Amino acid sequence: MLDLAGIVNDSIVDGPGIRVTVFGQGCPHRCTGCHNPETWDFGCGTPMEEEAILRIVRTNPLCRGVTFSGGEPFAQAEGFARLAQLLKENGYEVASYSGYTFEQLLAGTEAQRHLLETIDVLIDGPFVLAEKSLEIAFRGSRNQRILDVPASLSLGKAVCVKSGRWLGEY
Repeated sequence: MLDLAGIVNDSIVDGPGIRVTVFGQGCPHRCTGCHNPETWDFGCGTPMEEEAILRIVRTNPLCRGVTFSGGEPFAQAEGFARLAQLLKENGYEVASYSGYTFEQLLAGTEAQRHLLETIDVLIDGPFVLAEKSLEIAFRGSRNQRILDVPASLSLGKAVCVKSGRWLGEY
């Protein structure tokens, strides 16, 4: 069961193509300038089963990818890992934003590591207002990286995505 702030069924700003974005409720980071401060408080979202979220995703025939946002998805790592597994089994690309860095998540809890192992792409790092940019694809600030998670886990270090679609090239 996840505690959600909401679901956007046709996002074009949270990754390439038409995506469904699932917003977790609760965030420990509370970044200055955050565009979702209403997602900061824990325990005040809408509870939703992972299977129900999958059913919502499947209603969008144009969707090929799902993005986890927030709040902080890794604060609900167990539920988001279950959802990611269901999505992957149904052929969806799964990406997640996180205010944690890849390195912090790698050294984090077992549940956080499991969520990392179930996603394809991680946009990591806190939003930093002084680094804010409207010129970079799918990130709010220049310190954030778009990481190829399977490659990063394989090498044990952050590997940036090289694909043009995640870099906003097409």
